[in-house]
Amino acid sequence: QVQLVESGGGLVQAGGSLRLSCAASGRPFSSSAMGWFRQAPGKEREFVAGISHSGGIENYADSVKGRFTISGDNAKNTLYLQMNSLKPEDTGVYVCAARSVGVGYPATERYGYRYWGQGTQVIVSS
Repeated sequence: QVQLVESGGGLVQAGGSLRLSCAASGRPFSSSAMGWFRQAPGKEREFVAGISHSGGIENYADSVKGRFTISGDNAKNTLYLQMNSLKPEDTGVYVCAARSVGVGYPATERYGYRYWGQGTQVIVSS
């Protein structure tokens, strides 16, 4: 059974940084692409960043380019999202997602991902 468990969220002032983690279990960590999504109150879940199974391809939403960095640690079975220069509009629940085994490209659409975590709350105050 695949499980994704996020951690690292919290309250931070605008301009600050946070690092989110997603611990994966139940399958080889590098067996597919993974990504981060977020959902703000009253809004739909949106793509934030994705990384290919090999780590060689990263893609980002335009709103976070240059500020967020996605990475993975195969030895620790953990996906990360380093978030710098945070803005109030970055507030939301951040959710880790994984594609089906063998699918290596990091899609930007929600329906491209099969497995989802429960999310971790990020609040950025102005």
